[in-house]
Amino acid sequence: MLKLSSHRVDKLVPQDRLYSLRVLRTPSAGRVLARWLFGLGILFFIILFLPWQQNIHGKGKVTALSPSNRPQTIETTIAGRIKSWKIKEGQFVDKNDTIAIISEVKEKYFDPEMLLRLREVIAAKEKSLSSKDLKAKSLVRQISALEDGMANKVEQSKAKLEAERVKFDNAKNQFERNEKLFEAGNIPLTKFQDFTNKFQISDAEFNNAKVEIERVRNEYLDKINKAESDWNSTLADMADTQADLSKLRNEYANMQIRSQQYFILAPQAGFVVKASQAGIGETIKEGGAVCTIMPQSSDVAVEMYVKAMDVPLISKGRKVRVEFDGFPALQFSGWPSISVGSFGGVVEVIDFVNTHPGEFRILVIPDKDDTKWPNQLRVGSGTMGWVMLDDVPVWYELWRQLNGFPPSLYEEPEDEREKIKKEKAKSSSEPEA
Repeated sequence: MLKLSSHRVDKLVPQDRLYSLRVLRTPSAGRVLARWLFGLGILFFIILFLPWQQNIHGKGKVTALSPSNRPQTIETTIAGRIKSWKIKEGQFVDKNDTIAIISEVKEKYFDPEMLLRLREVIAAKEKSLSSKDLKAKSLVRQISALEDGMANKVEQSKAKLEAERVKFDNAKNQFERNEKLFEAGNIPLTKFQDFTNKFQISDAEFNNAKVEIERVRNEYLDKINKAESDWNSTLADMADTQADLSKLRNEYANMQIRSQQYFILAPQAGFVVKASQAGIGETIKEGGAVCTIMPQSSDVAVEMYVKAMDVPLISKGRKVRVEFDGFPALQFSGWPSISVGSFGGVVEVIDFVNTHPGEFRILVIPDKDDTKWPNQLRVGSGTMGWVMLDDVPVWYELWRQLNGFPPSLYEEPEDEREKIKKEKAKSSSEPEA
């Protein structure tokens, strides 16, 4: 109806009886829907300008911050056969508690009295070395005595030589005087021959005395050389015996240590979580795994993996929200203040080398200013984490996600190496108390 006339007839004619008017009327449900859509549009427009905290998400698992507190495999140092188990899986053990006892599998070590026999061999070698040492000292004394005897004999021979020299000079003088007398015809031939004979005898004895000195010296030098040869040979035997003795002592020490390796001990307190070997009599190779121990520790952490493109945005000390498997949570990554069931953390370690292709590992420790992490956490449990960055409007975050851009970084994170250098410089510059 155009309503051109001033006389109204719409009130005189019931509109419900006219089909065309009923069809053109807007349904009440449509009006309600339009109002709702309009209200939602306004709400969505308002939400677009709300602050949204950007974040980097990653998956990981629960671990320990210190490597010594992570699950470790207990291995056997020597090959052996399982003789008996002293623990059960799930049992708590203290440090140096016996986990299992193994027996020998190498025939070289089958003799149960091997340590005693090695001790006897070592004692025999020590006696042999002592005897050779006494022999060497005796030879030294013998050499000294021979040198003294040679000196005395040489002195005696020299004294005898001097006496023979005097006799020789006297006989020579007598011979020369009587030779002149004989030539002058003053003495008979027989008397001159006596003086000649005496002179020749004195000359021979004098020459024999000179030769005797060299003979005595050579005789004693021969004895001294033989004694020195025996002494050097004894010293060589002593060195060989000392080397054999050192080898035996080394073997004895190794056997003592090996005998202690039959007892597989717990390196630290913890829970036995898995036995790698089964029953009695099973053979284990050198370095073979026996069981796994989970140390009892409180330095729980989260090992989280993030994309390589996000690593430059993460720095030590960044806040993290962590969701643990088995603990119900409702997480709003952009609005952590209204999240339920997640726990606070702090980035403690950022690896300098990628762990997986395209991924880097970070270690997250509990945030002391946030809710305490559950005591029921087990190492290896799955986690989901969000490293919290800076605030941006919701519309910017939607635009970034649609275009695949990385999160914004208004403040460049300090390089980890530079931060460590500054901390060291600060600690070194502080005066000692």
